[in-house]
Amino acid sequence: MSVASAIRERDASQLPGKRDENWRWTDLRGLIRETPPASAAVDPRDVGQGPFEHLADQSLVVANGGPDARISLGAGEAKTIALRFLSRGSGSHTARAEVEVAAGGRLTLLESYEGDEGGYVAHAGIDVSLGEGATLERIVLAADGAEGVCVSETEVRFGEGADFGQSVFLSGARRQRIETRLAHPGHGAKVRMDGVYLLAGKRHADLTTVVTHAGTDGVTMQMAKGVVRDQARGVFQGRIVVTEGADRTDARMEHHALILSDRAEVDAKPELEIYADDVSCSHGNTVGALDEDALFYARQRGIPEAEAKALLTEAFIGEVVDRIAHEGAREVVRLWAAAGLMV
Repeated sequence: MSVASAIRERDASQLPGKRDENWRWTDLRGLIRETPPASAAVDPRDVGQGPFEHLADQSLVVANGGPDARISLGAGEAKTIALRFLSRGSGSHTARAEVEVAAGGRLTLLESYEGDEGGYVAHAGIDVSLGEGATLERIVLAADGAEGVCVSETEVRFGEGADFGQSVFLSGARRQRIETRLAHPGHGAKVRMDGVYLLAGKRHADLTTVVTHAGTDGVTMQMAKGVVRDQARGVFQGRIVVTEGADRTDARMEHHALILSDRAEVDAKPELEIYADDVSCSHGNTVGALDEDALFYARQRGIPEAEAKALLTEAFIGEVVDRIAHEGAREVVRLWAAAGLMV
């Protein structure tokens, strides 16, 4: 049972739903009664420029499910590559991408999901493999249309001493879910898993991560923040598993969200599953409103209320944006956030 097989076989009964624990807040089976027909083909040469293309050495476009993408960096090679998943119209499609970075390679992957106003159902499956000592910084900007359904599922495997950094930014859709599952080998490998969802209207976004530590001396740092208004709904599910024998694991997870209207909603489930004795692990989770005192002082200085709220929420999510190492991508994300906060 999966989104990909439901699309391929046009069988909506295979979609995950609220009875599936990991999907209970993003119920696709209850939402989609019939899988739409296959999306029309789109020529990737006719889609214009994406948000990150001006920053990349190379750009790959997957439009309405095709063609599949493959990225391969050799030992010691360094590149910045833009990977775009485009959805057009009201059909359904699924796509595959493979990313392989050999030992000592360095890849900055600028990934974007770009949808129009159609009622599409889209799925992307991504396999990532990092060799020993390789580095990957993955920045994901998901900008789907309000009526679209988009699910991205990524599996990451990496070698000893590798460094994986991820920053995901979501503006929501009818349903939007970015899921990352990572097999952590320990032995000096480092993981950073960050994310921001910034939602308005009736948009829904789901940020789900699972990190499984299977070796000693592994490090995982995770920070996710969200802002929801109107009737939007944000979902955060983060799970860190430390298996037996993965001693001296250092894992920390934080999720904080602001709710800016009475009808908006945030569902959060941060989890630690620890089966080793000698570890340092923690998680924190808060959901609340803007600081009324800070808002009052901003108003006292003559700042209009809407602008004051935008400034405070920009500062709130800025901590995550600042952790992006790639300067150009960080600026693109700042502009995306500024536009979202002024809605």
